[in-house]
Amino acid sequence: MKTNNHISKSIFLIIFLLFSILNTSCGQNKISKQTKSDKINELVSLYADYEEFNGSVLVVNKGKVIYKKGFGLANMEWDIPNQTDTKFQIASITKQFTAMLIMQLVAENKLDLHKPITTYLPDYPKENGNQITIHHLLTHSSGLGDGLNDDKKYNNPKDMVHQFAEVPLKFNPGERFSYSNGGYTLLGHIIETITDKSYEEVLKDKIFTPLNMKNSGYYRHRPIIKNMSSGYNKSWGEYSDIDYSDESTAYAAGAIYSIVEDLFLWDQTLNTEDLLPKKYMDLIFKKHIADLNDGGYYGYGWELIKKPIGNTNNTIETIGHTGVISGYCALFTKIPSSNSTIIFLNNTRRAFLNAMTTAITGILNDKPYNFPLKPLAMFMTKTAEKEGIDKGILFYKEHKDLNDYYVSEQELIVAGYRLLHAGNAEDAAKVFKLCTEVFPNKDNPYDSYAEALMELGKNDKAIKNYKKSLELNPNNNNARKMLKKLEK
Repeated sequence: MKTNNHISKSIFLIIFLLFSILNTSCGQNKISKQTKSDKINELVSLYADYEEFNGSVLVVNKGKVIYKKGFGLANMEWDIPNQTDTKFQIASITKQFTAMLIMQLVAENKLDLHKPITTYLPDYPKENGNQITIHHLLTHSSGLGDGLNDDKKYNNPKDMVHQFAEVPLKFNPGERFSYSNGGYTLLGHIIETITDKSYEEVLKDKIFTPLNMKNSGYYRHRPIIKNMSSGYNKSWGEYSDIDYSDESTAYAAGAIYSIVEDLFLWDQTLNTEDLLPKKYMDLIFKKHIADLNDGGYYGYGWELIKKPIGNTNNTIETIGHTGVISGYCALFTKIPSSNSTIIFLNNTRRAFLNAMTTAITGILNDKPYNFPLKPLAMFMTKTAEKEGIDKGILFYKEHKDLNDYYVSEQELIVAGYRLLHAGNAEDAAKVFKLCTEVFPNKDNPYDSYAEALMELGKNDKAIKNYKKSLELNPNNNNARKMLKKLEK
């Protein structure tokens, strides 16, 4: 009987172990079967949840779209969600389109890259114009800045060019790289002069219509544009509408709007000779001049940079461009070696587009990558809204040293000011006091804490904290001003 029991137990143990191994294996298969699309969705969804992305994304791998989706709101007033056909201003990504139009004119022998621009603009001031070539303008090496003679906005190209045409050059053309929106404004003016058409018309005739980019165009603030997102800025933790001034003044340097799906059409055409013969395409993507700020090079309307692959030490060659304008930001990254592209369009002024792109580069190459850290100030605020400020502050203290959260002086101060602006000085003071404890060597938390204390009528404590702020930063003029006021 003992022997039979022993055999029975052994058989049971073997079956149990086999079941455990099988179960574990199935679990591993489940994890390994997570597609690149699944991983991208998980990643971008977290950034959206943390209010670090609000827009549309499209990812191409080996020439095929593997992921596209909208996140957040295209219009926050009406809770209209972002979709893949939502239109966004793409800001300086416009420059690659302007460069294409210029190179098309070069291919047609209507322009010469290395002749002075006065060849085509005889009325342009000779002192500057005789030194600058189209090559200089395309590569941001013209010496032109963006300094304007007055603060008025113009949407007539001649008037825009007139604002900087006689401003002394910052350096001799060709000497070095210095980013210049003015240079691309000048390129737009040259396009109009040579073709005798508006930049908008040429853009449509030579790029948008041939590529069937029906949802792209030249942005003007007056006309109604179907499916156009609203742009937002964020200050003190609150979103606000942008100042709807005429952003068509961005012109050939940044006035295009588009959707991620249209930009995919543009992206794939760049692998062909449909718009331009290969020898000219090669010139567009050539490393013409070093961009010391980004550690890469600039071609004709494109940034050429080695970017990290996920969180590894490896890098990969990319061509792309960033875009930032009031209420919007964008990032277009093309990886030629694998015919992959990552496109982000965002309708808030700031977003974590570079961090997401780096992580997705890791995903596409089957390498490890980082998820976003949890913004602790946000989670503290959510806890406080549900359970009270004391529980919120306790949550912050208990989680501030954990690796999956990040602490930010600025975000904690913003959380305090949201309370202060809402008329809750008592809770704001508690948050600012917490900030002085977490960042004891920073002047701003003491300055903010003192402001809340003043609201509460605790002037003696306010004086003490303004003095501490001034001690840490003798250039804090606000603290000095408020001390004079309080000491009276």
